[in-house]
Amino acid sequence: MNSDITDRIITETTIAGGWNYSRIIRRGQALRLTDIEGGGNVSAMFYNAANFSERFNLGDTLKIQHICRLTKDCCIYSDMGRILMSVPADTCGWHDMLCGCAHASLIEKKFGKKEYQEAHNDFYRNGYDSLLVELGKHGMTKRDFTEIINFFSKVIVDDKGGMSFIEGNSKPGDYVDLRAEIDTLVILDTGMHPLSPATEYPRKPIKATVYRCEPGTKEDPCFTWCPENERGFIATELYLA
Repeated sequence: MNSDITDRIITETTIAGGWNYSRIIRRGQALRLTDIEGGGNVSAMFYNAANFSERFNLGDTLKIQHICRLTKDCCIYSDMGRILMSVPADTCGWHDMLCGCAHASLIEKKFGKKEYQEAHNDFYRNGYDSLLVELGKHGMTKRDFTEIINFFSKVIVDDKGGMSFIEGNSKPGDYVDLRAEIDTLVILDTGMHPLSPATEYPRKPIKATVYRCEPGTKEDPCFTWCPENERGFIATELYLA
């Protein structure tokens, strides 16, 4: 995929560090997330925009593609076996799918409390509550909270099951493209990864760019990543027929 999307941009937003964002990405569109300063994190959830009860399925996404992290040419599967989004471009190379998001108790333990009444828009937010706020804008509640991908963050697992956060995984300007294979509601939080060793509350901005593109085809590397992806694309096409 051509990295220059200037003449195809529909909208572009800079999301402040520690804030939430959502948008429906239509088939024929893609969402480019850019880590402006490096060292950012984006916790993301995905839903079929036409039926929110169909949403991202972590287990199937990992199992079907024989992966433990998201990277270029992989796909994001729903719990109905369809492909919500694919990843045609990725300069970062590793996006965590194992660790979920940060909660209020973790933020307080690491940084103390800084509430809105005291600090206004500089208060300390956490991923779980921020994602719930964004879900509420679409009529959903905590019962609709689903599994998460942490873009730009890398976590490795040792032979004993211990997890280690790898610093410096994402450099300034790194980006990942998420191409909608069906209309997909994307819910984002730009807060701290739960395993981040940060000693100060991080505020890393992320640029979200929506641009026009063609859906995946049979010749697309996301289609041919594995035989299961071919079946996933076929199931998606049948749903859209």
